Amino acid sequence: MTGSRIKKRWIFFIIVLLFLHFYQLPYYYSQPGGAKVLDQVIDVEDGYTEEEGSFMLTTVQMGKANLFFYLWAQMSPYRMVYPEEQLRYEGETDEEYQHRQLMAMTSSQEVAKIVAYEAADKIVKYEHYGVLVTTLIEGMPAYNVLRTGDHIIEVDGEQVQTAEQLIEKLQGMDEADTVKLTVNREGKTEVVELGFSPFPDGLNAPAGRVGIGISAPVTDREVSFNPDVTIDTSQIGGPSAGLMFSLEIYNQLLEIDITKGYDIAGTGTINEAGEVGRIGGANQKVVAADKAGADYFLAPHEGGANHSNYQEALDAAEDIGTDMKIIPIDTFDEVLAFLESLPQR
Repeated sequence: MTGSRIKKRWIFFIIVLLFLHFYQLPYYYSQPGGAKVLDQVIDVEDGYTEEEGSFMLTTVQMGKANLFFYLWAQMSPYRMVYPEEQLRYEGETDEEYQHRQLMAMTSSQEVAKIVAYEAADKIVKYEHYGVLVTTLIEGMPAYNVLRTGDHIIEVDGEQVQTAEQLIEKLQGMDEADTVKLTVNREGKTEVVELGFSPFPDGLNAPAGRVGIGISAPVTDREVSFNPDVTIDTSQIGGPSAGLMFSLEIYNQLLEIDITKGYDIAGTGTINEAGEVGRIGGANQKVVAADKAGADYFLAPHEGGANHSNYQEALDAAEDIGTDMKIIPIDTFDEVLAFLESLPQR
């Protein structure tokens, strides 16, 4: 009888553990990931391959939170939980969220290639198709007028070729304004007129910000590079590796080793002007870079803002007691100047 009771208790205990493990809370959990050496995933055709040091992409591990992860996150400043609505758009599925992250990664790779090739005076050719509509926000003006798959090619009669150009032209509007968009839909061109409205609360837009209701527009174009370059990052998502991609590509395009023999990790988005932008999880990426033995960590300086990624990374480095140096970066050219200043190891 006693053995039977013990067996039942163990069965009950296992059932409870399984429930706690598989029952997902409406949160995402993140923790420091790893540091991937980029010459293992980036290959420039006939490029330089004699690096004595390395450039490293740093990652954050993220997934849906169960009760264990939620509680574990309360025990360390380097484990975080985020409400679903802080990361996902309203009505967006897990699969759609992951797809959006992978699209962001693809876009960041392309921009990184452009920055590196232009800095190295190599050939870049473009064929533009317009700005691709990927997500429409329910309840906003564009929702029942545009369709996913549309290409926006003009704003008020002026050509737009990139998502950045579209965003720039739509900024600074208020609810009294309207805009005319020239749209290519399934090979046919038409002009639509749209107004502006506030973003839904769930999107955490700045107070007073209005828009037409397009989320995550994508620059749709074919870009070719000479020599050819390939990047294989599997299922790593998001745009935060843009800076590090551009450095590794640039290094392979040259006939000298700009790592100077150092292991250099970092993070930051990059745009076609070579400007480095803010990312999430800078403190977690410092932990990942330190575990990988990096000598330096490049962090977005954000023009010296009080709560910049650089300051976040600096605080984390001091907290964990690393010897790794944190370097503030605002532009691609600043990184090159820093690397040039390093003595050869």
